[in-house]
Amino acid sequence: MLALDPLNLDEMRSAVDSVLEAFLVEKSTAAADGCFPPEAIEIFRDFLGSGGKRMRPLLCLVGWHSTAESADTEKVLRIAASLEMFHAFTLIHDDVMDNSSTRRGKPTVHRAFARRYAARPDAMEFGTNAAILLGDLALAWSQELFHSAGLTPAQLAAALPVLDVMRTEVMYGQYLDLLTAKSFTTDLGHAMEIIRYKTAKYTVERPLHLGASVAGAEQATKASLSAYALPVGEAFQLRDDLLGIFGDPSITGKSAMEDLREGKGTVLIALALNRADSHQQSVLNTLLGDPDLDEQGAEKIRSILLVTGACDTVEQMIADRHRAALDALGKANFSTAATVALEQLATVATMRIS
Repeated sequence: MLALDPLNLDEMRSAVDSVLEAFLVEKSTAAADGCFPPEAIEIFRDFLGSGGKRMRPLLCLVGWHSTAESADTEKVLRIAASLEMFHAFTLIHDDVMDNSSTRRGKPTVHRAFARRYAARPDAMEFGTNAAILLGDLALAWSQELFHSAGLTPAQLAAALPVLDVMRTEVMYGQYLDLLTAKSFTTDLGHAMEIIRYKTAKYTVERPLHLGASVAGAEQATKASLSAYALPVGEAFQLRDDLLGIFGDPSITGKSAMEDLREGKGTVLIALALNRADSHQQSVLNTLLGDPDLDEQGAEKIRSILLVTGACDTVEQMIADRHRAALDALGKANFSTAATVALEQLATVATMRIS
């Protein structure tokens, strides 16, 4: 039986990592016993261990602490770990769709496979196909972690609908993201809808709901968690959009060019297009989404984002949402421990530099 101090986020993160590592050791052993090629799990373990804030598992655990009276977190730790495994699936496939080269400062999974088999004439195609399969495997493993947690029938009945809707929402959000790629929408409402489904609900609200549901939370508790979660999740993605263009790659672990080359239809871009003059709009429409965009072109885009005030507006939107989340916590009836942890996580999500 494992007990955790709900205020110690580092201890929570370490406990989740321990569950994931033990699970992957089992899978490595099983692969060796079955004479399966070892490199898939090796590449996956390297990817999973290369960083990540473990936001979703942490929020799941804090959601559990918002309701549970017992300090026994053994079941919900496995549920929390399943969320990180599901997130690995989404990231691997997302990097394939975006043709990203780096993630967390290391080669993306499809690039890692291509490097491993660089002697093959179809190395890049092989890497892409192998990454898709590994992402599918991570999805299956997330299911296995969840269903091996030992939940009671009542806990399963409460948790499964949350898990199902989370998965649907993130796929819907990803599809909306694909629809707007290189279309450069000026519709802020549409850009915010993408954030809500791709990030706010998936990253913050549903993990909180999942942990709380396992603990037997009432609907009022879930509503209070949502009042906190949605503004935090929106701020998290708005910060991510800024970091994707202005962040230091040595800190963020990803190129500051990829979002511009992909032509992501973000709130930041929508704001700039709404405020740009005809010349600035022409520059943005010409350079955004150019797969061969160079640093000189990127600096032109960054300059327009700054002079139009789009960056300042996004910073204000982040600050407003951080404040709204804290206001929601002030009105909620959570334990002091859970409240402090959620305050810490709101800061991690909105003020981060990586």
